[in-house]
Amino acid sequence: MPDLIMKPKGTNDVLPGESYRWHYIESILRKTAEDFGYREIRFPAFEYTELFVRGVGDTTDVVQKEMFTFTDRGGRSITLRPEGTASVVRSFLENSLYGAGLPVKCYYIVPNFRGEQPQAGRYREFHQFGVEYLGSPCPSADAEVIGIYTVILERLGIKNIRLNINSIGCPKCRPNYHAALKSYFDSRKSELCGTCLGRMEKNPMRILDCKSPVCKKIAADSPVVLDFLCDECREHFENTKAMLDAMDIKYSIDPQIVRGLDYYTKTVFEFVSSDLGAQSTVCGGGRYDGLVETLGGQPTPGLGFASGLERLMMIMDAQGIIIPEPGRCSIFIAALGEKADMPVQKLVHDLRRMGVQAERDTAGRGLKAQMKYADRLGASYSMVIGDNELGEGKAKIKDMSTGGQFECLLTAEDIKKAIM
Repeated sequence: MPDLIMKPKGTNDVLPGESYRWHYIESILRKTAEDFGYREIRFPAFEYTELFVRGVGDTTDVVQKEMFTFTDRGGRSITLRPEGTASVVRSFLENSLYGAGLPVKCYYIVPNFRGEQPQAGRYREFHQFGVEYLGSPCPSADAEVIGIYTVILERLGIKNIRLNINSIGCPKCRPNYHAALKSYFDSRKSELCGTCLGRMEKNPMRILDCKSPVCKKIAADSPVVLDFLCDECREHFENTKAMLDAMDIKYSIDPQIVRGLDYYTKTVFEFVSSDLGAQSTVCGGGRYDGLVETLGGQPTPGLGFASGLERLMMIMDAQGIIIPEPGRCSIFIAALGEKADMPVQKLVHDLRRMGVQAERDTAGRGLKAQMKYADRLGASYSMVIGDNELGEGKAKIKDMSTGGQFECLLTAEDIKKAIM
């Protein structure tokens, strides 16, 4: 007998008994996004590698260490999607979504792929909900996008989440900050990891995002980006904070937030939880005003966020939030004898067509075993149909929770009316 084939490292199965949890969370994510005027976008699970190298940035951990990249049969470099924003912007440009007018507001729920070392809350295949807002340079857009996630947390019943915000400036003011960082890290050069040494020239801000404990400790005393903002970026940040204050959204300023992707400008933010251990970020995002131009389009401001569904579930479990399990079976109809087999098959099929969760035995069980099966299914009601019931054209329906019984005609319409 051949060995069993197991799932790849860093991936998970969602089993039939667990999928309702995903449906519940996804329904709240979709409803909230749509309440804010966002519409779903879908895009490929893989793209040409250049999209992520140009869009995400070749100095990021994602591009340098984590992408699943391969050469297809045509010799083209293909990468499994590590994040959603670059794909949305590519689709925005390729399909001329700007032609219908700005802003374009969309959301997605997708699996992404990164070749990371698996640990709690971090997987090689993971699922993200994201929103993207393309076409507005205004602080009100920043506040709206942040506001979406605060409402999601409220609707899921999640508590004790901190919102941290920062501004990382723009191409006008960032060179001065880069120079200050380079000068600071140059004095600690011998202590930096090899990856960060390579980032010194290209993008010293990436050192602030390094996961090495040594580099983190060095970065803790580095120059603060807020001290280097130009007037435009400072005004944008102050107005964003004022908008959040007006919306009664609590936040803290964290000058160490730079986010892990190169396309961010101005506002960046993270929602963090103490219930996630080391992987404390449950949602991260910000503004990316230069990304559309980087990918070949006309200058178009944009912003968005992404949130891991696995991490949302981990927080909900840690906080004891119960996700309601839907009923699996409204009525179980048992066939007693061969004569009843066809009528039961028809009744169950007709009930299902009418939107009733009806079940029957298909394994040839005896009546006692069928009733045990009905219990295992969690049936709300049961009905036994044999020769007598067929002759009379009616049968008793049993309430499985109370044991009470009542008669009903053997038509799908009457059965539905009786139990619903």
